[in-house]
Amino acid sequence: MRSTRAISAVERLKTRSGNPHYAAVSMPGGYFYLVERGAEGSKKLCDPRPMDDFIAFVNAREPAKPRKASKLDEAMEAQIGRSGKRAEKSPSGDAD
Repeated sequence: MRSTRAISAVERLKTRSGNPHYAAVSMPGGYFYLVERGAEGSKKLCDPRPMDDFIAFVNAREPAKPRKASKLDEAMEAQIGRSGKRAEKSPSGDAD
């Protein structure tokens, strides 16, 4: 089984967290677990999991990197905000 996706998930975790000591350990049968290497040895951070479960665990470990918004994205968000305010206004002729 290819482990490229699992290794890529750990590389993204290293980038997000700024901690280069994370590593994925592959086991027979396509199972992986996450370790953090340190001066005192390796610390096992999860039990062996199938690849998809392992990737979900690693992706949830640290918050995702904030998405860089372009000027067009910001303009679109502003336009959506303005159109939402117009929709919230109630008609003035509904007095009972």
